[in-house]
Amino acid sequence: MQPGSIRVACHDGDCIVRLEGDVRLTLCTAFDAFIDQVAEDAGLNSVLVDCTDAENLDSTTLGQLVRLGLKVRKRLGIPAVLFCPDADLRRLLASMGIDEVFAIEPQAFKTFSGLTALLCDNASEEEVRERVLDAHRHLMALNERNRLAFSDLVNSLERDRPF
Repeated sequence: MQPGSIRVACHDGDCIVRLEGDVRLTLCTAFDAFIDQVAEDAGLNSVLVDCTDAENLDSTTLGQLVRLGLKVRKRLGIPAVLFCPDADLRRLLASMGIDEVFAIEPQAFKTFSGLTALLCDNASEEEVRERVLDAHRHLMALNERNRLAFSDLVNSLERDRPF
């Protein structure tokens, strides 16, 4: 599998997020910061997520997508749109309930230039743990299946927190 990357662009209130390769928690702090930035953009009109070149999305990334989708829907009153031509990945998204917070389109997204890669930052272990916890809490809130699937992980991460 190709190493994961997240590339983004915002122009005139339209934000594009492109997930590529095997996207994992190593990008979680940078992606969270971007989600916060988008949510605070006074001129936000739309958010498009392009999974055309995504091979895998880990549960942290899925939880962060839920967070992004919820923020966009609350802010704009319409769902963000997620493009995903891969049937297996669409099944994963649906099984996690992502289709409850995104309008999922089965076609590829047209190429867009001018995207900037989000970079892994030197976040502390505690910062990463908090992002992972938050992402999984968002996933768990979508449905009972997710709550059951991730409750042990969340409980474990909460127990391991420094005081």
